[in-house]
Amino acid sequence: MTTVALDTGVGPLLRSWREQRRLSQLELALRADSSARHISFIETGRSRPSEEMVLRLAEHLDVPVRERNALLVMAGYAPRYSETALDDPAMGALREGMEQLLQGYDPYPALVVDGTYNVVAANRGIALILEGVAGHLLEPPLNAMRLTLHPEGLAPRIRNLREWRADLLAQMERQIALARSAELRELYEEVAAYPLPESADGQDEPVGPPSALSFALPMVVEHDGRVLSFVSSIATFNTPMDVTVAELAIETFLPADQETATYLRSLGS
Repeated sequence: MTTVALDTGVGPLLRSWREQRRLSQLELALRADSSARHISFIETGRSRPSEEMVLRLAEHLDVPVRERNALLVMAGYAPRYSETALDDPAMGALREGMEQLLQGYDPYPALVVDGTYNVVAANRGIALILEGVAGHLLEPPLNAMRLTLHPEGLAPRIRNLREWRADLLAQMERQIALARSAELRELYEEVAAYPLPESADGQDEPVGPPSALSFALPMVVEHDGRVLSFVSSIATFNTPMDVTVAELAIETFLPADQETATYLRSLGS
């Protein structure tokens, strides 16, 4: 009885991922070196996929590592990927490497977040732009989305809040579509419901750097009587074999104009 439930359970879930990626059975079969008939049999529960096939299909469907474990369990196999706490001694080299990266990027802001945007590490540059944020938002666990979009967070000081907010929410929507995380969906619904600060009510025109620097949407934020402008980049680990590592992202903020760069370097010196 249990085996039948597992066999029929993994098929619909694989079909759901395939449809979400907008692939036909034939397209997936060609990518996975299989046949459309075999893919059909797996999805309808007529065939039980091997462990290797589950992982191969998950790879070609770009299924997140956490969800690959779920697919394996539903197919009757043991999880393949560990989930090691970041403070585990086995993660020592990773923590040290991230710390060196963050400190090396100083005085420019940089931080590391997990799959639900909780901040797991940050440098002094982040502390700089968080000055003035309400104390309750700085209590652990710090959450980057709450810190940025909450009316008592950075939001009142972000000059182009409507643009930046829309970009962050779109980023979260893409992540939810990829990972289908209930926790991430809950966070999205929370921050999307935050009221805009009064300072953003009249933002009809985009505020940003000169057109010569319009290669990316900046975050334009007021700080200590100055206007600082940053563009952000996000890096993840290549071919992660651990759920924790797979969900980490390193976000760095590069000065979008010379004035911002000069000011931050003056603080660093």
